[in-house]
Amino acid sequence: MTGTAMIVSIVFISVGFGVIGSMYKRHMDFKEKALDLKNNNAEDDSDLAKTVSLLAERVQVLEKIVTDEGYSVQKEIKNL
Repeated sequence: MTGTAMIVSIVFISVGFGVIGSMYKRHMDFKEKALDLKNNNAEDDSDLAKTVSLLAERVQVLEKIVTDEGYSVQKEIKNL
């Protein structure tokens, strides 16, 4: 191998490792962002689940009020 060929191969190897290292760093940054988004979504999901359960309880209370006989009698009196 001549001196020029050695220099060219060393440059190609150095550039290759630099590119591979840069790609790996970008890949790790992407994985970190994806993990952060997943964790944020899990927190949002738990907040939504709490809200849904509270709304379900409120709907049950409203159903009890509307189906109560006193409510319908009171409504009929107001309509007269």
